[in-house]
Amino acid sequence: MHEHVIKVQRPGVPVPREDQFAWKLAEFAAGERPLDDAVAKMIACRLVDNASVALASINRAPVVAARAQALAHPRAGGSTLFGVHGAVRVHAEWAAWANGVAVRELDFHDTFLAADYSHPGDSIPPLIAVAQQCGLDGAALARGIAVAYEIHVALVKSISLHKHKKDHVAHLVPAMIGGLGAAMNLPTEVIYQAINQGVHLAFSTRQSRKGEISSWKAFVPGFGGKTAIEAVDRAMRGEKAPSPVYEGEDSVIAWMLDGPDAEYRVSLPEKDEPARAILETYTKAHSAEYQAQALIDLCIGLDDDIDLKNAQDVLLRTSHHTHNVIGTGANDPEKMDPNASRETLDHSITYILAVALEDRRWHHVNSYTRARATRASTVALWQKIRTEEDKRWTELYHESDPGKRAFGGEIVITLADGTAIRQEKAVADAHPNGASPWKWENYLGKFRDLAADVVTSETNSEFIELAQNVSQLTPEQIRQLNPPVSISLEENPARGIFDHPRVD
Repeated sequence: MHEHVIKVQRPGVPVPREDQFAWKLAEFAAGERPLDDAVAKMIACRLVDNASVALASINRAPVVAARAQALAHPRAGGSTLFGVHGAVRVHAEWAAWANGVAVRELDFHDTFLAADYSHPGDSIPPLIAVAQQCGLDGAALARGIAVAYEIHVALVKSISLHKHKKDHVAHLVPAMIGGLGAAMNLPTEVIYQAINQGVHLAFSTRQSRKGEISSWKAFVPGFGGKTAIEAVDRAMRGEKAPSPVYEGEDSVIAWMLDGPDAEYRVSLPEKDEPARAILETYTKAHSAEYQAQALIDLCIGLDDDIDLKNAQDVLLRTSHHTHNVIGTGANDPEKMDPNASRETLDHSITYILAVALEDRRWHHVNSYTRARATRASTVALWQKIRTEEDKRWTELYHESDPGKRAFGGEIVITLADGTAIRQEKAVADAHPNGASPWKWENYLGKFRDLAADVVTSETNSEFIELAQNVSQLTPEQIRQLNPPVSISLEENPARGIFDHPRVD
């Protein structure tokens, strides 16, 4: 690995282009490197994982709205949409938009946590969309996915966005652009210009995940994919972008991150090293914020004879992030509101613990219904749950050794008679360090569970075979990677700008 040092330029002293971090990212993306067999297998797992959650959300309102917008932009020979017959094609940027929303809607796919937070699988929809529209083969697509994951993980390890209340799309967009550049074999100069453009456009605030969280949380990756594709298209046409986007006196590090005296160190593979960062990422067995995964597993495994009606206090000792973002340290009253949005509830560890303690299971739909959230016993238990930061868990969260890194906590249930029940869990069962690390068979199980009612068994089998052999696919086979459904697709009843007839 090669460590790149990023500093804000001194006034009046420009940073040579070849020393700029955007150039280093572009140079990495443009380089030739082998595709590791383990990486190819994990890419197959991620394709299946994304399709599972996209198909399970196919008729949810945000996905329906995004699909309607995409269908208003038809293009012969364009890209396909999850759920829609493959003969229907739309412009690549709109396919990235709609498919990105479908993948993200249930908050149920892969994750990577370090200095910041991420869902690296969000890079896959725009890469598939461009591969379909541009006639790329499976080797090109796999290369692009591996590079996108590598860039995303490297940024998340080294640069904290949340510290400055910036949303994590700011790391997602350069990863997407790097992946697109790698898949299309674009020159370093083109990728560099696109990264400068994309990062400028990608910075937004964390309010999208604070207070009353709306469906925009699901739309963010689609916005990122659309932004990335448009930035690459502009750069391919010879257009330049303001630079340097990272080191500039008035750019993102100086004014949006650690300031003019900041220094970041980001490591990327050497020229001949494979991109293997995808192997450090992990998916979700439960449809909830990742920091809740181990705690849901903990609740499921507790003794059934605990009398929750006699619980006087439920304390979760956990990391700084879990306490301050999805716990009571966030000081969000919405996280304690039974009438809050689903997006808010899946970012409320107090709600999640209340339901998981009562039900000893988790379901991507049933655990979030209004009836479930307003159940009297749940609300009573919910109000007794609080969180606090434990430095031990914070240190484990930021542990540099991935074999020791942990995202769980300790639950202490205090009963009326003073009895304290203590249980802790470091990582989710599905995590690579967990009790039952997920393998190919687990991803297939997730796909069958979530897609069984919406796709035919024939489509199921065809898609799985394609995903399993992604790096060998032909361009025509790439066009079959967003499976159609066998059920009726909901239509958005409202009309928007894109639905109005053309005026000549």
